[in-house]
Amino acid sequence: MSAALRFDSVSAGYGNRAVLDRASAQLSQGRVTGIVGPNGAGKTTLFRVALGLLPLTAGTVTVLDNPLASWSREGLARSIAYLAQGAEAHWPITARRLAALGRLPHRAAFASLTDADAAIVDEALARCDASAFAERSIDELSSGERARVLLARALATAAPILLADEPAAHLDPAHQIRLMELLRDEAARGTAVGVTLHDLSLAARYCDEIVVVHRGAVVAQGVPDEALSDARLGQVFGVSANRTTSNGKTVLSITGRI
Repeated sequence: MSAALRFDSVSAGYGNRAVLDRASAQLSQGRVTGIVGPNGAGKTTLFRVALGLLPLTAGTVTVLDNPLASWSREGLARSIAYLAQGAEAHWPITARRLAALGRLPHRAAFASLTDADAAIVDEALARCDASAFAERSIDELSSGERARVLLARALATAAPILLADEPAAHLDPAHQIRLMELLRDEAARGTAVGVTLHDLSLAARYCDEIVVVHRGAVVAQGVPDEALSDARLGQVFGVSANRTTSNGKTVLSITGRI
């Protein structure tokens, strides 16, 4: 499986505060890779490094077989779509116009949407079950509806890599499941999908691979049963879990602290 995004012994931080410490991981095309770890472990920092928003203090990042440093800002924006943690719209525009912002990396400054752009936006809204409220103002939508529009904006970029930072936060269980299904659909199209999650059960059920980040280091990457072994759940998260199988996928149920 080809690595669309690779981190090799990456270190980075904020000022004098080191966050990532020689972290190595990769996101593969056509797969959903979950990034899990305790609060402050460095999950979001991995994404910020990949987007060129935070400089490395050591190591390398490779995007589509090219070093991160060789990418222009515009080229990187066309190659990596990003759904930020707690993403919101802070002005009252329609859902369609918000989703259309995903096409900005493909357009000249101040250029209007082309027919091809509009078709991509419409498809993204449809895939996210958001077409029915596309003409409504974003501030009139529920949190679940806004989450679907914001994901549609990321999908509209049509980038080969999609990074979603805690997209399931603040969603009810039904919307969490629908969101993960949408991410799996995107991976099925060949996109390398990376998603940070706090819900280990959700990660085990819907992710092809899991990257476990602990104290700034990647301590495991592999299929969910291996990366989220009983020993690692205890070591990293301080919890125990029961495991069952449904439709060939592991269902992880956290049972308590240890």
